[in-house]
Amino acid sequence: MVSESICLWAPSASLKASSHLIAFAKKNGFAGDVDYKTLHDWSLQDVGLFWSKFWDYAGIIGDKGSVSLTDGDQMEHAHFFPEASLNWAENLLKRRDDGMAIMFRDELGRERFLTFAQLAQSVSSFQQALRDAGIGQGDRVAGYMPNLPETLIAALATASLGAIWSSASPDFGVQGVIDRFGQIEPKILISVDGYFYNGKTVDVLGKIAQALPSLPSVERVIIVPFAAESPDLSGIKNGLTLQDFVASFAAQDPEFVRLPFNHPLFIMFSSGTTGIPKCIVHGHGGTLLQHMKEHLLHCDIKQDDRVFYFTTCGWMMWNWQISALASGACLMLYDGSPFYPTPYSLWDYTSKHGCSLFGTGAKYIDALKAEGCVVKDKYDLSTLRTITSTGSPLVHESFDYVYDTIKSDIHLASISGGTDIVSCFVIGNVLSPVWRGEIQCAGLGYAVDVFDDAGQPLPSGAGSGELVCTKPFPSMPIYFWNDEGRERYHKAYFDRFDNVWCHGDWIERTQHDGFIILGRSDATLNPGGVRIGTAEIYRQVEQIPDVLESIAVGQLWDNDERVILFVRLKDGAVLDDGLKDQIKKRIRSGASPRHVPAKIIQVTDIPRTKSNKIVELAVKEVIHGRPVRNVEALANPDALELYKNLEDLAR
Repeated sequence: MVSESICLWAPSASLKASSHLIAFAKKNGFAGDVDYKTLHDWSLQDVGLFWSKFWDYAGIIGDKGSVSLTDGDQMEHAHFFPEASLNWAENLLKRRDDGMAIMFRDELGRERFLTFAQLAQSVSSFQQALRDAGIGQGDRVAGYMPNLPETLIAALATASLGAIWSSASPDFGVQGVIDRFGQIEPKILISVDGYFYNGKTVDVLGKIAQALPSLPSVERVIIVPFAAESPDLSGIKNGLTLQDFVASFAAQDPEFVRLPFNHPLFIMFSSGTTGIPKCIVHGHGGTLLQHMKEHLLHCDIKQDDRVFYFTTCGWMMWNWQISALASGACLMLYDGSPFYPTPYSLWDYTSKHGCSLFGTGAKYIDALKAEGCVVKDKYDLSTLRTITSTGSPLVHESFDYVYDTIKSDIHLASISGGTDIVSCFVIGNVLSPVWRGEIQCAGLGYAVDVFDDAGQPLPSGAGSGELVCTKPFPSMPIYFWNDEGRERYHKAYFDRFDNVWCHGDWIERTQHDGFIILGRSDATLNPGGVRIGTAEIYRQVEQIPDVLESIAVGQLWDNDERVILFVRLKDGAVLDDGLKDQIKKRIRSGASPRHVPAKIIQVTDIPRTKSNKIVELAVKEVIHGRPVRNVEALANPDALELYKNLEDLAR
């Protein structure tokens, strides 16, 4: 893929001068006009020293110790800050004043607000109740929750005690809950009675009642009344409301157990469809350092900024967003459909409350574009400085859409990492321009490279390859749950290249030292032995007005692989020969003849995960007649039926 060299935004001198990046650089001996590449190169010269310097800059509460990194030459076994003691929650709750900590809106338009002082008091009551219930270090507390303030309060209280928090969004079905929480055996389950989505009320109590017999470790179920004021808990074994759970505990200053750097904080779940989810365990120190680095140095979040991310509690961006409390920022939480009651619902919320950073998935931006929404004509976005996009590649034309119809003077940061690292390998920064279609940079402290199949680095212009990281970083998972020999851990990241993290993204480096992600490497297409990223096809197809979205997979055929393209069309559109020819011509001219699909087939739905990522691997399994495991990871598993036994694929 060739990136068009069009600069869409450049930081002003005043923005650079007032940025955390420049302040951090000056604190470490750089002149004020330092560029980002110089800082990134310096951060890799001694990664242990870099993280030690950032610990100091961020004002981390805790004991750092005298050693920043051991076994740094053995990436899989490297250990950051082995003498440190700290607590993630203590750092998020260091403010106790009347500044705004949390805003919340649901899709009905109801809003709630909590100051930092009120948040700390709420955490204190929940913390005491957990301790009284026997929760201590290493115990698991699971949230089957929407993106509510109570979810954050429960996570903070859990972490404050050294217990481990894990969450899933309430749109997961019964088997999805069992597949996740059944592996980690929580003692406490916190949930809601129901939630709202797209104008409908969805019951959750019935699913909890069905799941509990398969979750024998759960000793108490705490229900947050959300859909109803007084839900009937008679069908929930050991169930009680949140109010009853905390009623005996007066609010006071919360207490915090100081823990080793790698003490487990979160158990997060892979979202793939190739088996039951992996249980990925992240630690207090690595999570805190990485999130604060990305918030302060890359997103330039300042105290009292208002940070919004459209996410569920089953996506790592929820964990990423809530850590912004450690930077003194206010969290803007939202739960519900982003298009209810109008396509502008999220923008009404962010405009009303002066949002500073608006984060979302690339598919949301694509959907706005398909709806023809012009946000800048309806809302005052004068406080908005940054838009971040993740979840899937943000195509060039969606960059144009943001600058043309949302805000022209905006730092648009396409970012990418994942649950595996609870952070971002590639991200934005406020010292460099934004180039059309490109992710700006690798994150500080991340030795990101692009490897060919032989494990050799590919420079800019030399083609696409595997996204790898060649030096250790503090937010590597500390382990997988129930993986005592670390065999699954090693296979997941270190089996492909010796002593190098292989992330599973297919990527290329640009002439500006940025990156373009072309899709997941296990979903790349391989016609005629040439690897092709699916994003290269999607970018071309989805510029055709009649096409809403598409999914491309490889089908084994005649001792080779042929490209099959499925398209979902606008209402009333028909996939006739004329539209097929238009699609093929667009792909041939915009990408290459190799990218042109052998078959184009119309479908009415495309399967996707709960975090809105399309799932090429599941479709590939179905068209080859193989079973798809972990269908509970899908938001719309019924869509897979559309791909079974297609006559067009038999010839």
